[in-house]
Amino acid sequence: MNLKCIIIDDEPNAVNLLEVLIAQTTSWQLTGKCYNALEAIAFLKTHKVDFIFLDINMPHLTGIELAGLLPKDTRIVFTTAYAEHAADSYAFQTIDYLLKPVTLKRFLAAVQKIEANFSSQLQIHPTDTTTSDEYFFVKSGKVLRKIALNDILYFAGEKEYVRLATVAGEILIYRRLKEVEEQLSAPFVRVHNSFIVNTKMLDKVQDNHIYIGQKQIPVSDKFRDAFMAVIRQRLF
Repeated sequence: MNLKCIIIDDEPNAVNLLEVLIAQTTSWQLTGKCYNALEAIAFLKTHKVDFIFLDINMPHLTGIELAGLLPKDTRIVFTTAYAEHAADSYAFQTIDYLLKPVTLKRFLAAVQKIEANFSSQLQIHPTDTTTSDEYFFVKSGKVLRKIALNDILYFAGEKEYVRLATVAGEILIYRRLKEVEEQLSAPFVRVHNSFIVNTKMLDKVQDNHIYIGQKQIPVSDKFRDAFMAVIRQRLF
């Protein structure tokens, strides 16, 4: 897969190791190497990349602080010698978290995860002006599966991936729920930080919960007003 990436790390040895691993095991294009956060910010203003390798422990601005300054859709593979930062890293579009020193085995596992993240992007293909025939393809293992929008029950976000529930079963998609939300429109509505539902499939709404069959889904305060506005359009 032809992906563009950069390395942001203040340790030359760590940069060199990643550069060698990328060259030897992938077809990615390493477009830049930055040794501090300010250099990285300047580089990213003029260069478009698919994702970044980002060290956490850097002077002046840490990787976590830098991630907070980047566009929210920036995909990141964090690298660090300290495992305790893992929880903080998933506040961003984190694909993976590599502990230093990075081994070949662990890097190859990261390569699979990174490429799966990009391969599994939803692609919606409307076939006419109605929604009944709309569909998209989603990668499941080595298979591209066709999913009809009308067969979807809900999307459930689970850290770095999304569980897609359909009338036929469930599929894991290696994307963030926000990315999925950006490609969907009515009748799909975000009702919780972890859930997007197909309003056509709702059975009832009761006590701040949605019921789709036996599945109970919470409606959070953050999304309640927007969700109820959709419901009121069909309220008698």
